[in-house]
Amino acid sequence: MTDELRPFDSIESAQEFMELLEQTIDEARQEIEHDLRRAKSERVSRRVEALDLTIYKLGQLSMHTKKSRRILNDLRTIRRLLIAERAQNAATL
Repeated sequence: MTDELRPFDSIESAQEFMELLEQTIDEARQEIEHDLRRAKSERVSRRVEALDLTIYKLGQLSMHTKKSRRILNDLRTIRRLLIAERAQNAATL
């Protein structure tokens, strides 16, 4: 086995992934909003409904990624506290 980290081998790598995912979601949302404006101007109601639903679902996904990033931050903080506690216990021995 190598010392090289694989994706999600650490909280930090998972955080990086979530950040990239959030950026990709934002880019996709901007593209869909552009398509939605075009569809509204062309009066394609079925397409407008589908694009509205897509924007809604991207919003949900964005909300979940933001929540996941906060959870990862909490886990990183807890890990740091545990490491500091271990170091303190080792120093007293």
